[in-house]
Amino acid sequence: MNNAKGIVFKYGDNVDTDVIIPARYLNSSDPAELATHCMEDIDKEFVNKVKKGDIIVAEKNFGCGSSREHAPIAIKAAGVSCVIAETFARIFYRNAINIGLPIIECPEASKGIDAGDEVEIDFNTGVITNVTKGTTFKGQAFPEFMQKIIAAEGLINYINSNQ
Repeated sequence: MNNAKGIVFKYGDNVDTDVIIPARYLNSSDPAELATHCMEDIDKEFVNKVKKGDIIVAEKNFGCGSSREHAPIAIKAAGVSCVIAETFARIFYRNAINIGLPIIECPEASKGIDAGDEVEIDFNTGVITNVTKGTTFKGQAFPEFMQKIIAAEGLINYINSNQ
C-alpha cells in the first residue's frame, strides 16, 4: 500500500457522517451492505459510478457529525482508496485510520483538484499528483506506524498480527 490512483469525486465543506452513510442504514454493520448506500444523500450516482481505487476530495471538516465508524467503513468498502480534504473532523480521522482508510489533509490539493480529475498519491512521501492537470501537491506522508495499520486493513488486524 504505497500509492493510490483513481478518479476524483469532489465534495464541499462539512460533509457529515449522516450523508456519508445515512442513519437509516445503521442497522447493518456489513461493509458490503453499507457500501451500497455510501454518499447517497449527497450524491445519488456515487455508488453507480465509483470504481475500486477512486478518490474522494473534499473541503473543510469532512466527516463531521456523529462518531460512527460506519462512515469510513462505507467509504472504504465502496472501493475508495483515499480521502483528501482541507480538514477532517478529528473523530472521523481517527476512525478512518483505525479501519485502514487512508486520508490526507492538504488544503492546496483540496482547492486544486476537481471532480473527474485523475489523481495519484504516494503515501510514502505524501505527494499528490493531479495527472489530469499536471500539478503536484505536498500532503503529509503517513508515519510508518500508520502505514502498517492501513496495510493491515485496520488497527484490530494490526494488533492481532503482532501478538
